[in-house]
Amino acid sequence: MKKVEAIIRPEAFQDLKDRLRDEGITGMTVSEVAGCGLQKKQTGVFRGSHFEVSLQAKIKVELVFDDHLLDHVVKNIRDVCATGAIGDGKIFVYPVEDVIRIRSGEHGLTAFK
Repeated sequence: MKKVEAIIRPEAFQDLKDRLRDEGITGMTVSEVAGCGLQKKQTGVFRGSHFEVSLQAKIKVELVFDDHLLDHVVKNIRDVCATGAIGDGKIFVYPVEDVIRIRSGEHGLTAFK
């Protein structure tokens, strides 16, 4: 099994969720995160005071699935989220040793169903 963590632009999330659902991938964990990379700092104004924003709002999508789906999932994420501009995000791939359903104690791929 593999785990993919995709850090993406917030405006791309709904399209990605819809695409993955259409492909039969429905289980995911989603978090609102902030980070920095190659993007330049932005200046904001709050109650008349100027400040620099060095962390950009992003969405982290976490998915776990069978190994043979990896290329397909990564392609879908890139197709939906790539704009060609700095700040499109990153995809991280990890091996998953086991998955255990807490309720029933099932292991492996049967824990997904």
